[in-house]
Amino acid sequence: MNGKALALSGLAAGGGAVVVIRRWRGASRGAAGGRRDRWHTVTINRPPDEVAPNGRLPEPLAKLGGTVEVQARPAPGDRGTEVAARLRDPVPSGPGEAAARFKGQDPRGPVRRALRDSRALLERGEVLSPDKPPTTHPGPGGKLIAALAGRAREEGGL
Repeated sequence: MNGKALALSGLAAGGGAVVVIRRWRGASRGAAGGRRDRWHTVTINRPPDEVAPNGRLPEPLAKLGGTVEVQARPAPGDRGTEVAARLRDPVPSGPGEAAARFKGQDPRGPVRRALRDSRALLERGEVLSPDKPPTTHPGPGGKLIAALAGRAREEGGL
């Protein structure tokens, strides 16, 4: 590679890094250090009048109180009810979002868990959980698996 091509590739890489850094900084400077949360949605195989009778939310969502907005509407094709929830307060974004998720402090985790638990209660009558952890080995691998399993209901399947 000649000197001119090397200089151009270095300039392109540096310019790309500047763009990424500016976007991260811009994203983290939103309202109160974050941005508006997106809607988290589950489909519950029950009619709307069973999901939210007289406007009462299922217990896991009701526990979150006024920290969330909740919408319930019939699912397309008569397939139950769509329940959507999102936080009212801004959520972290950019590097702050990654740090919050890594530390297990993502404010969206309880919303996702409440939606999953609500679906389980309404469809099965109980929230199922594993009988025991997949491993009880006290080493680093066992601790990692225990930490991941503990947060799996907030982050998705393990």
